[in-house]
Amino acid sequence: MSQGSIARRLRSSGAAAAGLAAVLSMSAFCLATALRGTYPFGGRSRAVNDLGNQFVPFHAHLWDLMHGESTGDLFLNWNSGYGAPFLGDFFTYLMNPFSWLVGLFPRDAVDLPVFLVTLLGIGAGSAAMTVLLGRIAPGAPWQRALLAVGYGLCAWVLNDGSPDPMWMWGLVSLPAVGLACDWCLRGRHWVLGTLLVAAAWAGNFYTAAMATLASALVLLLRLALDGRPVRARLRPAGRAASMFAVGILLAAPAMTVSLKASKASQPAPPAVYEGAPGLTDYLAQLLPGGRADHQLPNVFVGMLGLLLAASLPFNRKVRPAERAGWCALLVLVGASFVWEPTILLWHGLAIPNGSPYRASFVLSGLLVTAAWVSLARRPDTRALLGGAGLVAVLALAGHGQSSVRWSTWIATAGGGLLVLGALLALARRPARPLVRRSAGVLLVLGVFAGAVHTTWAVTKIRDGLPFYVPRTTLSAQALDARDALQQEEQWPRGRTDPGPHEFANNDPLLLGGEGGSYYSSYLPAVTAGMLHGLGAGWYIQGRHTLSPADPVGQALFGVTTHLDGTAAPGGFAVRHSPAAPLVTVHPAAAPDTRSVWSRQESLLGAHVYETPEPRWTDGPRPVRSAGGWTVPATRKGGTWTTFAASCTPGRTAFLYAPWLGGAVMGPRGTSGSWGRQPMTAMPIRELGPVPADGTLTVRLRASHRTEIPGLPVGCLDRTALHAALGGLTGATKVTTGGHTLHARLPAGSIGTALVSVPAVDGWRCSVDGGPARAPRSELGMIGVPLGTGASEVSCDYRPPGLTAGLAASGAAAAVLLGVAVVTPLRRRNTSAASGGPVPSV
Repeated sequence: MSQGSIARRLRSSGAAAAGLAAVLSMSAFCLATALRGTYPFGGRSRAVNDLGNQFVPFHAHLWDLMHGESTGDLFLNWNSGYGAPFLGDFFTYLMNPFSWLVGLFPRDAVDLPVFLVTLLGIGAGSAAMTVLLGRIAPGAPWQRALLAVGYGLCAWVLNDGSPDPMWMWGLVSLPAVGLACDWCLRGRHWVLGTLLVAAAWAGNFYTAAMATLASALVLLLRLALDGRPVRARLRPAGRAASMFAVGILLAAPAMTVSLKASKASQPAPPAVYEGAPGLTDYLAQLLPGGRADHQLPNVFVGMLGLLLAASLPFNRKVRPAERAGWCALLVLVGASFVWEPTILLWHGLAIPNGSPYRASFVLSGLLVTAAWVSLARRPDTRALLGGAGLVAVLALAGHGQSSVRWSTWIATAGGGLLVLGALLALARRPARPLVRRSAGVLLVLGVFAGAVHTTWAVTKIRDGLPFYVPRTTLSAQALDARDALQQEEQWPRGRTDPGPHEFANNDPLLLGGEGGSYYSSYLPAVTAGMLHGLGAGWYIQGRHTLSPADPVGQALFGVTTHLDGTAAPGGFAVRHSPAAPLVTVHPAAAPDTRSVWSRQESLLGAHVYETPEPRWTDGPRPVRSAGGWTVPATRKGGTWTTFAASCTPGRTAFLYAPWLGGAVMGPRGTSGSWGRQPMTAMPIRELGPVPADGTLTVRLRASHRTEIPGLPVGCLDRTALHAALGGLTGATKVTTGGHTLHARLPAGSIGTALVSVPAVDGWRCSVDGGPARAPRSELGMIGVPLGTGASEVSCDYRPPGLTAGLAASGAAAAVLLGVAVVTPLRRRNTSAASGGPVPSV
């Protein structure tokens, strides 16, 4: 048989093995999901949890962009935050190539392609790992496919990756970048390897950075074990360094835009590393089938991978230096996950909010690779029994840890004995066809059954945790709400706001309209501060804003229609209210920032509130402070802290106590309050009409010591509000593009054109076709000085960091093209000079 035929057979068997790994891993995930009765094999969108609920709306917005049904574009999202930058969110949340499948499905079924992002990530990651293992060491393709199944359904996937679909590209990136490094070792495919690095970083740069660091460590280990002279080993290292540099620069816009957006974003709650877990607690994470009730690196890869990785130190067919090197790498990487300086290195120099162990899929990949290093050298009985003994010691040491549950013992004891028996049979009788086939069948069944059991058990434990609350996004009620909003749509003459009702964490992306709600790591601090300063609520220290719930706040943002969930029999009701135009003209004047009421009045340009000084009358005595009042906690069964204030009878009283946790009692009864500074801010809330005697009584029950503003009560004159709105000088016509806005003003307008859009960095505005300049901030809104008289204002938004990113990407593309053109020419010239055959390109 010719060498070409042998190569074709090897490629064919390798492709079949990659396909086998993908089919087994995806089938196991689907079967476990079906047994759990969760979406798409059971209940509606159970896969969409409190975090995933954030991303289904993002994919719905991507569907709108792909089908031309969005008012915005990739630069700007008109739907959320009353106009929010979008390119950073796009790069971070939607660049996983599998996310683009959303365009092939109906919009009402957008949660199905989100599920497929996870499913196809599992399959592609397993297939790519199968290919990489074949480059690490030669061996039976079907055996490395079974090991790759453990990687595709590792603990990180089940606990961390699957709820966040964008991270699933990291599962593919690790073996893809590893394959590119292997080509560097062999002096081949620099251009293709660079493109693989670029694809990894473009698809999700966060996980790609982790995958690149891990692949570099594996490359250094392989170079250290290489028998060639030092100079010959430096050349692959140089090729890899240049490949990493050019590949990362090709994806530069994703990083430059996201970095700028991150710097301008609302600060995340401070994350503090609480220290390394106990050694036995950590080691117990290697056992499949369980999940800890506290934060730990999620690293298990199934019993086949664990047994074989444990057998490596005992496998005498692997040379001592290689055994020592792989074992040292596993220990060092494992230790780096629980030491704060190296945790920072893995996570971009910042402790992540949530879990500090998001890079743990890297250790799972290294475990599978070490397992293959042992299996490819055919471990004997001694090595397998030594590995089994090590696993037994590990199981005994992990007994009593929260991650070791009944499901762990089933997977470890039952699955471990089955896998060990098949491996021992292969080791003792490798030449007998019946033994090989029988052992192979047992291994396939054992790996598949173990994957199904582990996936089912871990997701069951995960779904039962108190902070993991499955929520339905695309319910019939949500679809009805979308239809109702579409019927009322009149942008840009007015906004239709899905808030303050909440179906999901990103209602405006899911339902349409132009709301103030937004949940994103890149939500601008300008947006969060503006909405908070005008009395809107927020979660997660302002990284999840809410739409204003009061009439003045809604009017300031041009909300003519909104959804109201209070006392609505169908789950929501459509409400209409008068509102200001999107662009209004105001005299140039300094705003009054003494209270939320005065800030609203400054933007409205009229006096519509009475803001009486409250008087304490009963209950735990509040203390006057620089910020207002400090209300003590109310003891169980104790009296409420009571304030009295005087307002004109018939006006509507509102309360602003953003940090109050407990309850509020006013003229219309009692309502709960969930504020907690600085994480959760409550919006302005309606208390009811001021009584006929003009004395308003407000009772507060505080679950904890709370600061409230000095002027917490505003009494609104609705007639004055309607008159103020009717008296505003608004633009005669407003048109908007994907990231542009143009307003015609009454001729000769002077003062300031106020645009009810957050004044985030990136906006440039011109007056009557003049030079474009950055607008100024009017309490967070865009303010454009009109000079001595103007008739037109035009604004354009460009994402900060995009120009620099495109320049770096263009330079990298030029280098890549140059190498792609010059290298074949050099090879042809070299071959022609030597008289040898000319290689194909």
